[in-house]
Amino acid sequence: MTNETEPVRPPQGMSRREAMLQLLRLGGVAAGATGAAVWLSSKSVRPVPAAAEQARRDHRTAADPRWPQLTVVQGGEPRALVQRSLQNLGGISRFISRQDVVVIKPNIAWDRTPEQAANTNPEVVAEVVRQCWQAGAKRVIVTDVSCNEPRRCFQRSGIQAAARAEGAEVILPDPDLYREVDLGGVVLKSWPVFIPLLEADKIINLPIAKHHGLVRATLGMKNWYGILGGQRNRLHQQIHQSLVDLANFMLPTVTLMDCYRILVRNGPTGGNLEDVELKKTMVAGTDPVALDAYVAKAYWDLDPEQLPYLQMAAAHGLGTVDFDGLHFTTSQLGG
Repeated sequence: MTNETEPVRPPQGMSRREAMLQLLRLGGVAAGATGAAVWLSSKSVRPVPAAAEQARRDHRTAADPRWPQLTVVQGGEPRALVQRSLQNLGGISRFISRQDVVVIKPNIAWDRTPEQAANTNPEVVAEVVRQCWQAGAKRVIVTDVSCNEPRRCFQRSGIQAAARAEGAEVILPDPDLYREVDLGGVVLKSWPVFIPLLEADKIINLPIAKHHGLVRATLGMKNWYGILGGQRNRLHQQIHQSLVDLANFMLPTVTLMDCYRILVRNGPTGGNLEDVELKKTMVAGTDPVALDAYVAKAYWDLDPEQLPYLQMAAAHGLGTVDFDGLHFTTSQLGG
């Protein structure tokens, strides 16, 4: 059974902000160890490169007071979490129109299994692909620029097989598929960007919530590192400004943050199942700054003052760190 979506109503003696954070903190148990899955592999499908405009990629959906800016869904399996999250936000057709070319951007950075929680859950990716087809998309592309060897990452993560099973084009990073782009940032000026992300009509950001040794938590905005080629490690010297530059350049249609399993320590690569916690949760919405602020506070007790990129992004007009002031809903699934 499922409970209807409802706004956050704090218990007596508890503030609205505390009630919102309690949603995530109380959920989940430590993930059990399971064997690594074996996934199908095949050659990636390449799009025909086209000239990319040197401009900001603004794929945002117009605000609608009927729908929340942030929703938390708990207690279900990955596909059910996606379904209810999108339903809470107004349905997939609010975001994807007929004949859209949609790029889905999960985290496929690491040569890890789904149980290790270093990459986005493959069933989350598969369900988002299915939803896009249901909305009438013309093309649905799943891609990322991996840190480890791409073929291993796409296969071992399970994302390649899961996305292709739903009919998506899976595009691995290729040296011929980058275009030098002026991102207009403070740190990120001219930089090679992966072409499929430059040619999309809509972009869905599918990060996974993880600990990060340098920035403390890697969430939605950090997922945009996976649009870049070149020597990305150079950006770590000014990581907070580079995150804001990227977030200002790549403005997603919607973000669904995978918190089914989270990597609570030793991120972003992980590897030890003892560092993984099973939360069976998804946090989704249209304000990427608020999503990052909420999950960082709930899982790692990090305030915006401890994550300078959040304050910088808010000052740049990319969203708000005051997530408790947003139109916010929750759902509890039976499972």
